[in-house]
Amino acid sequence: MLTTARLRLRPRGVGDAEALFPSLSDAELMRWWSHAPHETLEQTRASLSRGDPAWRVWAITRGEDDTAIGYVAVGQKRPGVSEIGYLLARAHWGQGIAEEALTGVLDQLFLAEHQRRVFADTDPDNVYSRRLLERLGFRLEGVLRAEWETHIGIRDTTLYGLLKEDWTCRPRRT
Repeated sequence: MLTTARLRLRPRGVGDAEALFPSLSDAELMRWWSHAPHETLEQTRASLSRGDPAWRVWAITRGEDDTAIGYVAVGQKRPGVSEIGYLLARAHWGQGIAEEALTGVLDQLFLAEHQRRVFADTDPDNVYSRRLLERLGFRLEGVLRAEWETHIGIRDTTLYGLLKEDWTCRPRRT
């Protein structure tokens, strides 16, 4: 479990399906994902129960309330290099929650686990996600054209990277 000033990040489980279904079924929120929004709660339960052993996923909760409002996922791609992804319920956008949750996970990856690089893959039109990555110090490293075939068609992807030294040497916000 990871904690930040306002948040607690704990392992996400099947029991989070009801709390996460509204987000995973939200067409606007899921627009830039590689898969379509979930149509049923059962689909969300099945997805969470399958999981993927290559990925660690933390549910984002607020303080003492254990209800998942989103999650952060990390997949190790090779020694010292991980990919990061995230989702936050729309009702919690604009409050700094995603940035705080990602900061906690990045501290874990770089400071406790000594990863050397973390990267994120996002749709070029997902402006909010791109801004968040840039605020955290990620740098745009490239665009892969026609990389994904998704529920909204063939999409490019933007790759953002962050190195350990970029993270540990950056000025901390207070």
